[in-house]
Amino acid sequence: MLKLTAQPLTPEVFAPFGDVIDSRSATNSFPINGGRTQRHHDLAGVEILGESGRPMISIFVSQPVQVPLQVDCLERHPLGSQAFIPMHGERFLVVVAPPGEGIDPDAVRAFVTDGRQGVNYRAGTWHAVHSVLEREGEFLVVDRGGPGHNCDEHPVEIVVNLD
Repeated sequence: MLKLTAQPLTPEVFAPFGDVIDSRSATNSFPINGGRTQRHHDLAGVEILGESGRPMISIFVSQPVQVPLQVDCLERHPLGSQAFIPMHGERFLVVVAPPGEGIDPDAVRAFVTDGRQGVNYRAGTWHAVHSVLEREGEFLVVDRGGPGHNCDEHPVEIVVNLD
């Protein structure tokens, strides 16, 4: 069984798996709407692969998990990225492994968000199911819709703790 301690999420440590969506780390921002709005531009790359794929926006309402978190499966979406953006300051755990046919236990990582951060998993990145902490959470989700097989699952045995 793999035992992990979730580390704070930063754009640098998460880069191999995708993007951290956070206005505080945005490098490209500018005023719009007559100066009343600051646009933090292009925070994540939306990937839509395969024939007839389309971007879709959903809202997930997730129940909180218990820590230590028992993870028995990682999944990946080979035909598109998948972004999770908290709508009300919800913290959540992120468990990821690099894309590939299998999962290298030495490459699995766990992170904890601070409630203002979202994540965008790159196409093919292995990840645990959504795991919100403390309270029910609402998340804006941007991912791929359309035909084609876009969810693979791989059994694992991982236990994740917080610092």
